[in-house]
Amino acid sequence: MENTADSPAKNRSATLLRWAMIVLAIVALMVLLRFLPLDQLIVSVKDWIAGLGFWGPIVLTVLYIVATVLFVPGTLLTLVAGALFGLAIGTAIVSIGSTVGAALAFLIARYAARDKVAAMAKGNRHFSAIDRAIGEGGWKVVGLLRLSPAIPFNVQNYLYGLTSIKFWPCVLTSWIAMLPGTFLYVYLGHVTGAAIGSDRQRTPLEWVMLAIGLLATVAVTVYVTRLANQKLKDQVDDLDSVDSSNDH
Repeated sequence: MENTADSPAKNRSATLLRWAMIVLAIVALMVLLRFLPLDQLIVSVKDWIAGLGFWGPIVLTVLYIVATVLFVPGTLLTLVAGALFGLAIGTAIVSIGSTVGAALAFLIARYAARDKVAAMAKGNRHFSAIDRAIGEGGWKVVGLLRLSPAIPFNVQNYLYGLTSIKFWPCVLTSWIAMLPGTFLYVYLGHVTGAAIGSDRQRTPLEWVMLAIGLLATVAVTVYVTRLANQKLKDQVDDLDSVDSSNDH
């Protein structure tokens, strides 16, 4: 009984510790980038993008699509988008790139490489539960999974092609549900770019406002992620209960 009672408290403590470490890592990254000699690198990248003119954001979007299909983590590209283009354009670039890339991965899994993706899915212990949950909840479960870090983003893109969900509900739900995480990393890139690539010294008030905005974005993302994890767990537990009842 004591172990059962302590379990929720331990889970909460583990979750809080994990997110505290993430926040500390973000702060450490910003501090390191502030003092490391990376100004020349940022200027070089900005000059290259500026040299592309109108094609700069388009090239970055295409790179994001290719990276998504090839299982390359897009975190660095997301940070670059925020640092070079700011919140609005940076979010648009990453949102379009990640959504189109996810859609292409879905189509590849469903029509072009189904056997290979199915073999990959067998090695994922979550896939069976996800498949059944999507069969029951459809796009709602996809939305919860996109908000949850339970399965890596690039893996989800291919796994959905094996499930019963239709293409457009999956793509539209993914686009909407991925926006909070997209905005968080673009904002981090924006703050990082402001720290190491600005042409003028920012005032303490500006740094405070940037920090408050980042922390608020992290807090909202953490809250939404926790809600999604709990809802997803409830969904899977309900399916397991039904399966147990049918077995008996």
